[in-house]
Amino acid sequence: MSLKDTTLTAVLISPNRDLAERFSRTLSSAKTFQIIADLRSYPSEQALDLRLRQMAPHVVLVDVMTDLEAACATLQFLSEYRPQVHSIGLHIQQDGDAIVKVLRAGATEFLFAPFDLESQREAAGRIARLSHAESPVVRSAGTVISFACTKPGSGASTIAAQVAFALRRLTGKRVLLADFDLMGGTIGFYLKVQHSQSLLDAMEVRPQIDPISFAAMVTEVEGVDVLASPDEPHLTPVDVARLESVMDLVRTLYDFIILDLPTVFDKSSLISLAQSDSGFLVTTAELPSLHLTRKALQMLQQLGFDREKLRVIVNRLNRKDGLDGNDLGKMFNAGVHTTLPNDYFSLHRVVTRGEPLSGDGELVRALEGLAGKIAGLTTSEKKKTSALFGPSPALSQI
Repeated sequence: MSLKDTTLTAVLISPNRDLAERFSRTLSSAKTFQIIADLRSYPSEQALDLRLRQMAPHVVLVDVMTDLEAACATLQFLSEYRPQVHSIGLHIQQDGDAIVKVLRAGATEFLFAPFDLESQREAAGRIARLSHAESPVVRSAGTVISFACTKPGSGASTIAAQVAFALRRLTGKRVLLADFDLMGGTIGFYLKVQHSQSLLDAMEVRPQIDPISFAAMVTEVEGVDVLASPDEPHLTPVDVARLESVMDLVRTLYDFIILDLPTVFDKSSLISLAQSDSGFLVTTAELPSLHLTRKALQMLQQLGFDREKLRVIVNRLNRKDGLDGNDLGKMFNAGVHTTLPNDYFSLHRVVTRGEPLSGDGELVRALEGLAGKIAGLTTSEKKKTSALFGPSPALSQI
């Protein structure tokens, strides 16, 4: 990273709006920092963690004048965060006591009003050199798509599984279906998967999971590799670093990774959604489910999630009720990406048999349409690829 041709992206945390405005007014001239998020209060560690995962800023600018204790707690969290993110304390004046506490808390730099351009450029230059010396994180090509319900029983697991099968049929590419619900995942049950290992085992491999070990943990079903949830509920908090290690690996092994998550209000779901390329919130047309969808969207917006990457699916929509996606979307002030018809008997049959949906019914067409959108296929491409590719395992033959 060179300061000559790169402006550092930054998250600004400043309850003091006068301080924030005085600093922001200098940026057009200094060309040192690009503010990509402006937080008006000190966030919780969980909220800040999600922001960092979504935005991956070069630096976090922290108001250390309003509440020095809260600011130092934030700086301490940032100093221990991985991958490393640098931080700068902001103050209205050159306060010696504050400087000492801020630097001891882990801040990389300290800037104070009037935030002269030379001081900014020197601070940004030092951070740029430090960042350049760090090993870059390489993002692999695999696309991660998450499905989370807003109310248990909305059908997110079934949709995730059938979309995975449809992606395999339509593209012929490597597809992983992973059950990330460590408390009560059902993918293994639905697909009649006989497994001795799960996501939990993948996270426990030290120092990190490798492709050969991972291949032994998945089970091939109709050409899709399936990573089931543990047989017994896992009650302790998820180790975020270990989960990310698994995510990093599967991105290198598969073209599409379909995650079946717990309800969207679960912390592990929020972490996984932040790591995903796009996410789907699955609801039904019943009022309790729609109400929770509205609450979930509000929560995700407050946490800084990109609304363009979060889409709503309305499952089991009965046309006889006279409702459509536009009507339902108005209830939670968001567009509906996909509506799926209520085809109880077809779903009951495939769940009983543990197999993909087949035939030319309305539900099959809707799910293949959803998979086609995820894969970016045109109608002609979908017809061509579905005729060419039959089921064959991705990693199961390693």
